Amino acid sequence: MLPKILIPVNDSAAAERTIAAIIANRERFPVTLTLLHVVDTDRLAYRMIPDFQVEMVRDKAMQVGETTLNRIKEKFNSSGISTIARLESGSPREVITRVANDENFSLLVIGRRGMGEVRDVLFGSVSNHVLHHVNCPVLLV
Repeated sequence: MLPKILIPVNDSAAAERTIAAIIANRERFPVTLTLLHVVDTDRLAYRMIPDFQVEMVRDKAMQVGETTLNRIKEKFNSSGISTIARLESGSPREVITRVANDENFSLLVIGRRGMGEVRDVLFGSVSNHVLHHVNCPVLLV
């Protein structure tokens, strides 16, 4: 059975480093990679947005997420790496963990912001949360 590899992606510098590292080591990733972009709906819950505009803002965020995901997918595909793209919404830390665990991924590759171990422990980060809550091995880049 071929391993299933999950790569959470976004527009961050950490994600760009992760993408570059995977492409540079593409011979180590001979299978189709699953790219997951999560639109953070927690951030959309801003109190100053009128209720009637929340859906419009969410739709626009999903469109931007789709564009981001397609751009990243094209980077991988042009480098000869086969990908499946997934767009989800919710809390990134919760969605990534749920997808990795519920769909039995063999490996999760995720970038760290690099803000420092102490800050990550005190304030939390998506990569720190995922590292401690998924059932599969996690490769931090």
